[in-house]
Amino acid sequence: MRTVPRGRGVPLVVLVVAVSALIASLVWVVGADTWRPGPWAMTGAVSREGPVRDFSDAEQAAQRFADRWNLRVGEVMRFSDGYYAQLLDSRGRGATEVLIDPGGGTVHREFGPAMMWNTAYGMMARPVETGSRTIEPGRAVRIADQWLGEHRPGLRAAEPTAFPGYYTLHTLRGDRITGMLSVNSSTGQVWYHTWHGEFLGTSEHPPTPLTP
Repeated sequence: MRTVPRGRGVPLVVLVVAVSALIASLVWVVGADTWRPGPWAMTGAVSREGPVRDFSDAEQAAQRFADRWNLRVGEVMRFSDGYYAQLLDSRGRGATEVLIDPGGGTVHREFGPAMMWNTAYGMMARPVETGSRTIEPGRAVRIADQWLGEHRPGLRAAEPTAFPGYYTLHTLRGDRITGMLSVNSSTGQVWYHTWHGEFLGTSEHPPTPLTP
């Protein structure tokens, strides 16, 4: 058995353990509503000079990020903790989701489903998406409504936007948007987006509608 020289193998072991712990922590929180992202999240960020003052600034910043994949910006939303934007492909289908920091204009893939469930642009992306979508849009709404009834009484789910590997749905109180959640299109797991803060407004460019 080969012995690793003392003092040389330890940093590698520590690194492997740390990465494993990070991945495990992300997997365990799927469906939970208490997770908050940390500064360690490496999501392929791009920056711009100056703050993001309005929806126009947020859309321009998001488009610079989208250009790397030949995508375009769809709906942009403003929350108390920053801006959110959907990125669409050339056919108007959901590709991925990003967050825009209003202070410095940094743009990165959204935490949670966009990183962990997205089969085309996420951390687990595959060259070609395999398998069929097992959960249809209508069922995704029912799953989301059931989850909300158990964890966020008084809220309901709006129509879903499909992304590779999952759906994202706005949450509503009456007709007012309060936030959003995602439903995994293969497993039905629910991931509530706890990192946005209070919903403040939207400047929407509607994606291709889905028929439940």
